[in-house]
Parts: sequence; structure tokens; C-alpha cells
Amino acid sequence: MTFKRHILSAILVLALGGCFTAKAQREYSPNFAIGGRAGVTMSKMSFSPEVHQKFTNGLTFGLAARYTEEKYFGLIGEINFTQRGWAENFAEDDAPQFSYTRTLTYIQIPLMTHIYFGSNKCRGFINLGPEVGFMIGSSIDANFDYKNYGSIQGFPQGYRTNEQLCMDIQNKFDYGIAAGAGVELIIKRRHSFFLEGRYYYGLGNIFKDSKRDFFSASRGMSIEVTLAYMFRVR
Repeated sequence: MTFKRHILSAILVLALGGCFTAKAQREYSPNFAIGGRAGVTMSKMSFSPEVHQKFTNGLTFGLAARYTEEKYFGLIGEINFTQRGWAENFAEDDAPQFSYTRTLTYIQIPLMTHIYFGSNKCRGFINLGPEVGFMIGSSIDANFDYKNYGSIQGFPQGYRTNEQLCMDIQNKFDYGIAAGAGVELIIKRRHSFFLEGRYYYGLGNIFKDSKRDFFSASRGMSIEVTLAYMFRVR
């Protein structure tokens, strides 16, 4: 009988705990917000073999939607127009008179876990999750004939990787991981402004990567700084 009383007591405690938990969950009102974001990017590539390069600047803007059902946690999804790519660093090769930048334009769709903390007026947040994209454009800005660099006097060769200068993009689909952190300012409950810094590391290669191909890795990476406005629908 004592054993049964212990079992019944444990069941009662779990039931009461479940009631209190359910009540606490009902007390938090889920919300859904939509808005837009815009900012700048600084990007480069992860090449193997190594390429002498530096960051290049671009733009990013798009639409965002956020849903939170539990306190401190939610989901945020976006559709963004984003410029990434790389700039060749000829200064490392004692040839600063040359310049070359390739801009890769993507439609990117991240879906991230949204973790936030703070008050009803000001919050910090962390975003983390996967991102997929498709390249819709590629452009090159150079002050030399990059398709015939071998015939240019003074152009660094031999000890420098140059194959990427005139290679066509072969894989337009991209995927990777995005992680960001920032601050949210809430105005009159329904209006919010976000300032976020975000890092993206791509896992897809823009050039073919078989054993017969020149590059075994050609992945994008970028740093984004954006300002967003969100309106709470409910």
C-alpha cells in the first residue's frame, strides 16, 4: 500500500506540474511579424588551391517573417537579394596596378532559429540556421584583359593562381550555414527595429570539384550588417 501511495503521489505531482506548465504556456501570446531588411555585405571565397584575394563589398535586401510561439524562442525566415564574390589581391604579388572583382548575385532563403532575451523595450537576439540560394547573375570588373592575362607584360604568373579569373560559374545552387546576433528595439508593441551582424559560410562550390578539376573547393563566405523593420501582425 505504501508503494501504491508513492506512485499515486508521483502521478499527482506530475499532473499538477503539467497543469501549471500548460497554464504558463497559455499565458504567453504567440506572435507573427513581417517586415523588410537591408544592408551591406563583405565577402570573399574559400579556394583550394589558395587564391590571393581580399573582401569585396556588396548589397543585401529582402523580406523577413518571424513567428514566436514560446517565450525566448521562435523561427525567422527570409527571402533576400544578396551580392557576394571576391576581389583579387594583386598587392600581395607586387602588382597593385591590376584590379579584378567578381560579383555573384544570389536569391538567398535562410530559415533560422531565433533566440531572444531582454525586456519588452529592448532585446538581444541570436539567429542560427541553414540557408539555400540560387545565383541569378555574375559580373566581372577588371582593368585588364583577364581572358588573355598570359600575354600582359608585368602580370604576375607562375607562383600565382590565376585560373579562376576567366572560369565560368558551373554551380549556381548554393547552400550553407548562417549565424547572426544583434539588438531589437520595440516601439509601441507592434513596431520593431533590428540591427544585426551575420556571418555566412557556404558549403557549395561555384566551380566543379572532381579529382580532374583544378579547384577542390570554391565556397563563398560573407559578413553582413543589416537594419530591419518588423511589424507585428498578431
